[in-house]
Amino acid sequence: MSMIELSGLKELIESISRERNLPRSAVQAAIREALLKGYERYRRAQNLERKQFDEDYFDNFDVQLDIDDEGFRVVATKTIVEKVENSDHEISLEQVKDMGGEGAELGQEVVLDVTPDKKEEFGRMAAMQTKQVLAQKLRDQQRQMVQEEFQDLESSVLQARVLRFERQSVILAVSSGFGQPEVEAELPKREQLPNDNYRANATFKVYLKKVSQGQQRGPQLLVSRADAGLVVYLFANEVPEIEDEVVRIVAVAREANPPSRYVGPRTKIAVDTLDRDVDPVGACIGARGSRIQVVVNELRGEKIDVIRWSPDPATYIANALSPARVDEVRLMDPESRQTHVLVAEDQLSLAIGKEGQNVRLAARLTGWKIDIKDKAKYDREGEDIKFAAVRAQQAAEDKALEEEEFEDEEFEEEELVELEPMSEYEEEFPEDADEDMEAETEDNFDSNEPK
Repeated sequence: MSMIELSGLKELIESISRERNLPRSAVQAAIREALLKGYERYRRAQNLERKQFDEDYFDNFDVQLDIDDEGFRVVATKTIVEKVENSDHEISLEQVKDMGGEGAELGQEVVLDVTPDKKEEFGRMAAMQTKQVLAQKLRDQQRQMVQEEFQDLESSVLQARVLRFERQSVILAVSSGFGQPEVEAELPKREQLPNDNYRANATFKVYLKKVSQGQQRGPQLLVSRADAGLVVYLFANEVPEIEDEVVRIVAVAREANPPSRYVGPRTKIAVDTLDRDVDPVGACIGARGSRIQVVVNELRGEKIDVIRWSPDPATYIANALSPARVDEVRLMDPESRQTHVLVAEDQLSLAIGKEGQNVRLAARLTGWKIDIKDKAKYDREGEDIKFAAVRAQQAAEDKALEEEEFEDEEFEEEELVELEPMSEYEEEFPEDADEDMEAETEDNFDSNEPK
């Protein structure tokens, strides 16, 4: 079998494998595909007979690499037929027998060496095409490997190391596990923490938000330091009761990048337990705050409020507004989830928080629209009348909407009846013609006189 030499093939595979963190088998597959594209281009250029090469015409061709002898050959899988119509895809039974295939039969497939005789010309054109195609094929191989490696790790936390900066994004190196090669990941500006110091080679824990697909440029992995999932992971990793499912995290509301630079990042986390002997809040805080301090340090000083979840909305809302003391929670409209929270005058600013951060996070944590009111100035009767009027107006609007929908349905039914086509018999004999026919029939049969 003939072969075209590729000097330095073995060293080329080894170097690409090291530089791109790809297995040698993936590099070899990319080189074979690139060389096959070179052969396809050569055949199209040498097409003196003006054959029509479809997109899948060369699907039965392949390239075999000889790593030890540093070369390659082109082979084709052909079907044994009685009469050859396409020599690229078919071979006659006589030809196969002449080549030593005595036991061959019609319909079988054979693999033949079809390396062009003009080795210098083909080798030169194949090398040019290989350089253009190989880089793209290697990128595709690398992206596929990354996708397969990290697809199951979405929504998990990885250890990351700062590599470089691109515009406002930080490019990090992450690994899927011990002994695995590092892969680049992007940490956009919106996913960064304001208190982080992203210097070269600094290490962070990051939350893997998304593994991108397709052929886009840049890293495939999108990671975050601002996602609430990072807080959940850090508590689960630090609190054994959460890992043992004795304590569960019910909800998390996080504002890692506040709208104002005068407000620091803050998180509220609601926890609960079914074990009466366990204090879920105390378990998360730890002795003298040892457990929560580990989480705070990882998040570079972010404030964290751990509160007790409750099935009673009023109790849950009061807990969520911690550290403010709440005097009363009035559920004004449970359907639209609106509530008034009454606090003392000296607790107003604490309940609302700096630039509204505390009440904003409490509303997101509980799912209720919270309105903080001064208990001393609160008009209980007036607020009740106002909400009663709003509910009555809403009920009237809902009733009017239902009636309008009902009328529309009746109108559609009438329209359908009117548009129903009449049969030929009905067109020829209208409804009032039936009475005339009955009267005429009675006259004919009642009278004995011939007409």
